[in-house]
Amino acid sequence: MLENWNKPQIPEDDELEERLHTARAKLSSLAMQIKEHGLPVLVLFEGWGTAGKGSVLGKVIKNIDPRFFKVATMDEPTEEEKRKPFLYRHFVKIPEKGKFEFLDSGWMDEIVNDCLHKDMDEKEYKKKIESVKRFERQLTDNGYLVMKFFFQISQKEQKKRIDILKEDKNTKWRVSDNDNWQNKHYDKCLHVFDRYLNDTNAPADPWYIIDAKSRKWAELQVLETLVSGIETALKNSNLAVPLLQNVFPLKKIPKLGEISLDKELTEEEYKKELKKLQSKLSELHNKIYRLKIPVIIAYEGWDAAGKGGNIKRITEALDPRGFEVHPIASPEPHEKARHYLWRFWNRLPKTGHIAIFDRTWYGRVMVERLEGFCNENEWQRAYNEINEFEKELSDWGAVVIKFWVQIDKDTQLARFNDRQNTPEKQWKITDEDWRNREKWDLYEIAVNEMLKKTNTTYAPWHVLESNDKKYARIKALKIVIEEIEKRINSVNN
Repeated sequence: MLENWNKPQIPEDDELEERLHTARAKLSSLAMQIKEHGLPVLVLFEGWGTAGKGSVLGKVIKNIDPRFFKVATMDEPTEEEKRKPFLYRHFVKIPEKGKFEFLDSGWMDEIVNDCLHKDMDEKEYKKKIESVKRFERQLTDNGYLVMKFFFQISQKEQKKRIDILKEDKNTKWRVSDNDNWQNKHYDKCLHVFDRYLNDTNAPADPWYIIDAKSRKWAELQVLETLVSGIETALKNSNLAVPLLQNVFPLKKIPKLGEISLDKELTEEEYKKELKKLQSKLSELHNKIYRLKIPVIIAYEGWDAAGKGGNIKRITEALDPRGFEVHPIASPEPHEKARHYLWRFWNRLPKTGHIAIFDRTWYGRVMVERLEGFCNENEWQRAYNEINEFEKELSDWGAVVIKFWVQIDKDTQLARFNDRQNTPEKQWKITDEDWRNREKWDLYEIAVNEMLKKTNTTYAPWHVLESNDKKYARIKALKIVIEEIEKRINSVNN
């Protein structure tokens, strides 16, 4: 894109000023329409050092009500951020519906710098490019407008700006070591930048190359492109998004009705196994901390299936400083205003720690599907989006363990009645539980489809037969231990 770029012609001064005035007014007007229509806009500014990204950004945001935008400068990742997935710090920055988020550099800058300075190998580069393409496509599929600008200047122009800044003691601090390095190795940087731009240029979120030699001209290009993008997005906001074919390896899994629920343990067998397995899990927790292996345990299942007791037997074996349990309820307003996976990205563990989710991102294809909280196109897309999310976690190095806690309808009824008739347990039963029970058959259809379409080789489902809670607890402990040991062995080898 850069190497074959045809520089646009700068208009005469009078025309430039007139177009600037028009574009500024249009953006100001469109910013209010964005709020009314609930369109989230993510704007990424990338480009050469000293190309004027910050200057243009400052001028663009003057046309927007400051209540409706945020600006973030994405510097080198912190030590804490390095212990999360690559895209974590970018995903958590996505805006709410009806608002702008402007990023002064982002995931492109991070990848190209690693390519230029840290000898990122080809395999790692391609893996990160795939992550970026999935991330950006998920945002656009879920109604986000993603605008990506690259500020282009020549080697000669960059050198001129560096020298001018260095001449003044009040501005020389603005020239970074990286700016100097870029200018010295301009052709090498140009090649890496160009490859990245070509690899991540997509119809739904293309790159826009900004001729940044003139500051006013750069501002006009950004404003007019931004205005055009917003107008198009507002027109397209109600169009359905095509569903993608699954490209991830799946394993066959039986339907819930085919699973026998007569497995059980005696009290003596249970206590003996529990003590032995919890001791083993405690040892493994120390090892995963030392080896910096993150673990994510996701629980789904029927109401009253025993998820809470199951989680308790796992956490009893863990160092309380190294895990967190996330009970997932209905999304808060600020969560509902973003991509549905946002609140789960925010709860990911750092390396060496364990996150346990009591209900998960699978709500999208169960409760949200059946209760009408999202439309059919949205929940149908979610199977692929969830597989992509879990692939991101697996590629990061996380152990991803997913449990479906299974009971039959009669067992659920007995447990509901027990809760209702026992004063200290009544808090556990709600009207919503009874309403969900009336939809058992519909939920079972949805769960079977979910299991079939998301039982990937890298994040498979494990069904816990929980008519006997003791059996389910022991089985869960064994699976957690087995999966962690597999990852430890792969790291050690």
